[in-house]
Amino acid sequence: MTESDAALVARARGGDGAAFETLVRRHLRSAYAVALAQLGEEADAQDAVQDAFVTALKRIDECRKPDQFANWLFSIVRNRARDHRRYRQVRDALPLDAAREASDRRADPARDAENMELREDLLGALSTLTELQREVILLYDVEGWSHKEIAARLGISDGSARVHLFNARRALRERLTEGHREET
Repeated sequence: MTESDAALVARARGGDGAAFETLVRRHLRSAYAVALAQLGEEADAQDAVQDAFVTALKRIDECRKPDQFANWLFSIVRNRARDHRRYRQVRDALPLDAAREASDRRADPARDAENMELREDLLGALSTLTELQREVILLYDVEGWSHKEIAARLGISDGSARVHLFNARRALRERLTEGHREET
C-alpha cells in the first residue's frame, strides 16, 4: 500500500530523509511539467524544480495541509520558475544548445538534427500558449493526469480544464501546421 503524502510529510518533519525522497520521486515529473510550462526551457525547468525541492525540504514545517503537499510544492515550483524567468531576462545569455549538440553526437546526425528541430518547434509553439494552457496540456498529455486531477491541482473546474486543453491543442496544431506550411 502506498503511503499518503501527509504521512510522508510527517515523517520528513521528523528528519526522515527517505520519506522526503519518496515525496520527490512521487512528484518530480509533475513538478517538472509545471516548471516547463512556466519557462519553456528544459534546463531552466530542471533548475527551478531542484530549487523548489530544496526550498520545500527547508520549509517542510510550513506546509499547513500535508495532505495537499503537491499543491504546496507546485506553488513553490511556480515561484521558483518566475524567479528563474526574471533571472534569465537579466542574464541576457544565449542557451548552450551548441555545447549540448556537440556532446550529444550520435550515429545518425540527420535524425538528431530533425529531432532537435521538432523539439524547438514544439517548445516554440508551447511558448505561445498561456501559462495555464501549458500546464494543462503538459499535465494531461505528458503526465497522464485526468481532467479531475488537473482541475483540483490548479483550482479550476473539470470543464475549465477540458476547455483549456482543447484550446491549447488547437493552438498548438495551428501553430505547428502554420510553421510546416511556411517551410514547403
